[in-house]
Amino acid sequence: MAKNSPSSSLGNMIPSPRQPSSSSENPISKIIPGRPQYKRFGQQGPNGTRSRGGRGPPIFYDKRFQVAGGVVTVGAGGYYVTHLETVPMTGRRRFMDVSIKQEEMMSKEAYNQVMHQYHSKILPQNHAYTQYVKRVARRIIQAAGMQDLDWEFHVIASDEKNAFVLPGGKVFVFTGILPIAENENGLATVLGHEIAHQLARHSAEKLSFTKIALFLGVIVSLVFDPSWSMQRIVMELGMMLPFSRKCETEADQIGLQLMAQACFDPRESTRMWARMHRTESGPSISFLNTHPASKDRATKLEHWMPEAMNTWHTSDCATTNVYADMFNKFRHASW
Repeated sequence: MAKNSPSSSLGNMIPSPRQPSSSSENPISKIIPGRPQYKRFGQQGPNGTRSRGGRGPPIFYDKRFQVAGGVVTVGAGGYYVTHLETVPMTGRRRFMDVSIKQEEMMSKEAYNQVMHQYHSKILPQNHAYTQYVKRVARRIIQAAGMQDLDWEFHVIASDEKNAFVLPGGKVFVFTGILPIAENENGLATVLGHEIAHQLARHSAEKLSFTKIALFLGVIVSLVFDPSWSMQRIVMELGMMLPFSRKCETEADQIGLQLMAQACFDPRESTRMWARMHRTESGPSISFLNTHPASKDRATKLEHWMPEAMNTWHTSDCATTNVYADMFNKFRHASW
């Protein structure tokens, strides 16, 4: 996720400059006697300006660049402001210019790839593990008010301790995480997190945010580093990874509220992440990861716990759980 080389390239279309036949014909020697002196990036030019490897002043001194930059900045700023929206439940403002239909269309290929990759390991829909996952998920989906979405839940027989969701409500759970979840409340922590990603449309937000990162990366490249190496570093370490961790943290926060609203004990969420932390080995370098460290996630959940406990108590969970258990004995989850 190779093409034949084209018969002609851009380099073949641009004529090479005429080379002098001897050093005496070198045009530089006609202007500057003696051996030419080369300047490194950032050294002072002849008029006191800073040169870029001997290629003249930086591009941002050019008036045309300044005018074009101003126009682009105003246009981009206006586009950004008109595409701001609020994330449900957390109230965070974010940039979003990907529609739900666009998001789901782009996810179809990813869904087909996942189904092809794990087709031999996906458990049947009537398997006990699949029914277990769907039973817990149904209550959370109802709490989120997202029953109309075309949900699909697939359990993959693998020791991997993971779960993920694709746009459109396609959730995949690996059996390796079930012992970590340990019980329905722990599994609700996992599924609440994944359903929260769908509720907040984090996949679409990531596509939208990538456009901003690319735009800023081009600016950095034009002004500072034509080789694009600085752009890649800034985008990955300074933008994309922190953004990913922010979305994961927000999904934890929303998922905690969803599981509490669905009458699952929110206190089990911190215990589950403590169990996950005990299974991990080696140091966790947070700023190089797409997800926060398990220990940090448990700490955040403890911070949000009072609100979640209030939601749990006001949801009349003691009564609701009795009816939910009775209902689940006679009817399988279906989406």
